[in-house]
Amino acid sequence: MSEGLNFQFLVDTFFVALSGVPITLFVTAVALLVALPLGFLLALTRINQIPILNRFSQVYVSFVRGTPIIIQIFIVYASVPLILTAMTEKYNWNFKIYEINPIWYAFIVFSFSTTAILIEVFRSALSTVNKGQLEAAQSVGLTNFQAYRRIIIPQALVVALPNICTATVNLIKATSLGYAMSLQEITLKAKVAANVGYNYVEAYLDIFLVYIILCSLVEYGFKLYEKRLRKYQYASS
Repeated sequence: MSEGLNFQFLVDTFFVALSGVPITLFVTAVALLVALPLGFLLALTRINQIPILNRFSQVYVSFVRGTPIIIQIFIVYASVPLILTAMTEKYNWNFKIYEINPIWYAFIVFSFSTTAILIEVFRSALSTVNKGQLEAAQSVGLTNFQAYRRIIIPQALVVALPNICTATVNLIKATSLGYAMSLQEITLKAKVAANVGYNYVEAYLDIFLVYIILCSLVEYGFKLYEKRLRKYQYASS
């Protein structure tokens, strides 16, 4: 091992780490596409105290909050192949389980954990909207769906957006644990490059820089959208 930082390696591996950004963003986007509607619907079960679903949501949120995401990754990565193996043996499926792309496991894990976070985000945001507005909307002939789409959701979204931004940034950072599933994202690509010359310090600095840039851009995008949303809110009030 050479003394000091290898600056040439630092520069080269920065672009190697950067090549993992599309996978990171793809996993983040899919997880959010699944988690946003599910989180909102399960938040409604909490708000409206729907007996079985309300209890399910509470247990679900408690489980995700009480377990590290790396443990959730190991559980999914180990249990899903076992379940699929049992099903293929039972139904005689011709399915190569151990050739499944790790990205599918990433979709499951990160959608699962993000949904639980967004349940609480939407529940707290919806609680800030006066219930009288729903009753007023119903009194003028709007259906529940129309009332939520036109009145409740726009107001709740303004409140929820900063927390959705935080959840998104945390999700992006959590995808760095995808290396445990051999997911070709930022962390794994940089660590593989570091294995040749044991330049781990440089690799970790590159990972740090890529995530700082990526998360800062996402936060900036959310801030722009929040400003636009607030202008719309003021114009319609």
